[in-house]
Amino acid sequence: MPHTTALLVIDMQNALVAMAHRPGETVAAIAGLSERARAAGVPVVTVRQRDEELVPGTEGWQVVPELAPREGEPVVDKTTPDSFLDTGLDGMLRALGVTEVIVTGFATEICVDTTARQALSRGYDLVYVTDGHTTSRRGEADTGLVPADRSIAQYNTIYRTIGWPGRRIRVRAAAEVDLTPA
Repeated sequence: MPHTTALLVIDMQNALVAMAHRPGETVAAIAGLSERARAAGVPVVTVRQRDEELVPGTEGWQVVPELAPREGEPVVDKTTPDSFLDTGLDGMLRALGVTEVIVTGFATEICVDTTARQALSRGYDLVYVTDGHTTSRRGEADTGLVPADRSIAQYNTIYRTIGWPGRRIRVRAAAEVDLTPA
């Protein structure tokens, strides 16, 4: 079976990016990777969260303009941190022949991590983009949370060291992601 990749852009919506740590750098890394993916014929799948705060059609729910899906590109709406749960994402990827997902987006510890692990559990190889995921900014009241830079670094390390039988996991900066077929 040929090796086929898809890029997942998770929850890069206006309201979430507004609270993100290093939003400009993260959006730029994902935007550059998205353009390279499109040029290489790699599907770019936009995943959007919807809930009581992220109401479809509102400004906050919209994907940031730099990462907005292009005409005809797949868009998946979800209601949980798991981009696969009750969304049809798995069926869509399988119909496209995808065997590997490149995971990017918001938030590192929640939706990005959950989706990455679910992808592995569902049989996909994984590329975890070190500069293509972010988390919320931390304020003085967030004493129980790991500082954002440390959290991002921690998850990059986790995916460098985690083992998943029968799966290939690669951790790369956006500019280093190889989009040529294996």
